[in-house]
Amino acid sequence: MAKTKNYKKTLIACYLGFITQAISANYVPLLFLTFKETYGFSLEMLALIPLVFYLTQLLVDLVAVKFADIIGYRVCVVVSQVVSAAGLILMAFLPDILPNSFIGIIVSVVLYAIGSGLVEVLVSPIVEACPFDNKAGVMSLLHSFYCWGSVGVILGSTAFFAIFGTSCWKILTLIWAAVPLLNTFNFLSCPIERLVDDGEGISVGKLLRLPLLWLMIILMICAGASEAAMAQWASAFTESALGVSKTIGDLAGPCLFAVLMGLSRVFYGKFGTKLDLTKIMLGCGALCVVCYLLAALSPVSIISLVGCALCGLSVGLMWPGTISISSQKCPKGGTAMFAFLALAGDFGAMVSPAMVGRIADTVNGNLKTGLIFAALFPFLMILGLILLVKKHKKHI
Repeated sequence: MAKTKNYKKTLIACYLGFITQAISANYVPLLFLTFKETYGFSLEMLALIPLVFYLTQLLVDLVAVKFADIIGYRVCVVVSQVVSAAGLILMAFLPDILPNSFIGIIVSVVLYAIGSGLVEVLVSPIVEACPFDNKAGVMSLLHSFYCWGSVGVILGSTAFFAIFGTSCWKILTLIWAAVPLLNTFNFLSCPIERLVDDGEGISVGKLLRLPLLWLMIILMICAGASEAAMAQWASAFTESALGVSKTIGDLAGPCLFAVLMGLSRVFYGKFGTKLDLTKIMLGCGALCVVCYLLAALSPVSIISLVGCALCGLSVGLMWPGTISISSQKCPKGGTAMFAFLALAGDFGAMVSPAMVGRIADTVNGNLKTGLIFAALFPFLMILGLILLVKKHKKHI
């Protein structure tokens, strides 16, 4: 008698995969001002860190379109955890070993960004291929672990810095590296299925000729940009623009942002079958525009903090929601479709924080001005969703 496969183990490995990605994306931004004071980095140099991170992810997404199915999910996802750990470990040493500290940071970022990019491409189709009911809900719940990972990174880092000081950041970096290192063994042993059997998926060429795919790519660009612009700059924004301490800034800014983003994903994961995903995403887009403008334009600090935090609630469903809609409307898109969507999301997440930082630098470091321009992304997402409702009702 065949042994029943334990797909819960697969789900746990994927949860930890997203937690690893959360560490990669959210830990270093907490150190932006520490890097500025320690190494003398400018705001524009700091803006290059998320730019390099997401550019590397973008390139990995592009390569994965061609090679993920050939190499196999398991090999790729195991590699993702190994290089993520390696990047974090090297970050504790390279800035002091190399003559140029900034190059040391960037080399480390590139390594763990490769791992993060592979997680982005592979974890969603791995879960989609598992025989779970309510796939959209499972997908939303899966992506909530990125949020809980972000909260854990922020709370854990804040507590660590409060006790030991930011001068001990290298020790904490090594501690965070243990998560992907240990999760490597989960991915080595859990059951992993193929998303689409050989010969049944849509070819990359045909996929690229689908107008629906390009519309979903635009939505993913806007989703990634809407999320990353606030997530990457929330800590520095609450510290510098609102004049609060680092501890309060991290808790009131990126931590609340991540908590509310996670809660929105858990809510949809539990009750999503009763709700219209497209309509909810339209409401989220509108709320996101309001939140960016509140954070940037309000003369009252507490209202700006509320806008910053509520932005997490508004962006929560954008990324997993777009993936779920794409899976529903194009069920034979296969790994290539997930890779293109990840590519688009990472492109948006790469561009928006860099744009905010560059605009802020042109107005004497005023991050509020940069955030005003970031409100353009959720507005464009609203327009894209309206077009989706009107033009693309059929499944492909």
